[in-house]
Amino acid sequence: MEHIEIAKEIMRVSKRLEKSGDALFAAANEKATKEKVYREELAKEILRRKAEGFPATLVGDLARGTVAQMKYERDLSADMFKSSIVAVEALRTVASMLQTVHKKYDNL
Repeated sequence: MEHIEIAKEIMRVSKRLEKSGDALFAAANEKATKEKVYREELAKEILRRKAEGFPATLVGDLARGTVAQMKYERDLSADMFKSSIVAVEALRTVASMLQTVHKKYDNL
C-alpha cells in the first residue's frame, strides 16, 4: 500500500468505528429488551401454570418450554451483542496497525 492509500484506509476504518458505536448501542438495547420481555413472560407463564394446579416441581420446566422462543431470541441477541463488541475490537486493531504502518512511512 502506498502512503496516501494507507491514510485513506485509516479514514475509512475511522468512519466505520464511529458508526459501530451506534450499532453497538442498538445491539445492547435489543439485548436488554429481549431479556426484559423473556423474564416478564416467564414470570407470567409460571403464575399461569401454578394457577392451573400443576405440581411445583413441573411449573418451571413447563413455563420455560412455553417461552422457549423468547429465550432463543434473548440468547441470540446476547450473542449478537458479544459479536458486535468483537467486531469493534477487530476494527480498532486494524486502525492501530494502519497507523503503525503510516508512521513507518513518515519515518522513511
